[in-house]
Amino acid sequence: MNRLERWYAEGVLLISDAAHALSPAGGMGINLAIQDAVAAGTLLIEPLRAGRLSTADLARVQKRRRWPTVLVQRYQQILHRAMFVPAFSGRGARAPRPLVFLARYFSPFKKIPSKLLASGPRPEHAPAYALRAEQRS
Repeated sequence: MNRLERWYAEGVLLISDAAHALSPAGGMGINLAIQDAVAAGTLLIEPLRAGRLSTADLARVQKRRRWPTVLVQRYQQILHRAMFVPAFSGRGARAPRPLVFLARYFSPFKKIPSKLLASGPRPEHAPAYALRAEQRS
């Protein structure tokens, strides 16, 4: 797992694996890639249409998508330490005790991991211009 400090330069924007590599742990890479693309399309459509795309516009995409990327990568690091390293070293994988406690005794907590896996920490939604007419209302 890694990520570039800067995802853009004049005339180019890197998103998804080109800007931040993820582990396959949790299968979150494709979700993050799609969300990066949706955010880029949403934030850049007007400057592109107007013919005035700037590096500041590209920087806005990174600013919007950076912290979700950091959170997903941290989540994957926890998965690696708690599950994969012990399993591959023959010690057996067990969920961290504080997480088991929270999941067992605080039912709202149970939804957090699945929500994070399904939609990420900052879900992106298709902009109005990308929706069918019946979906725009």
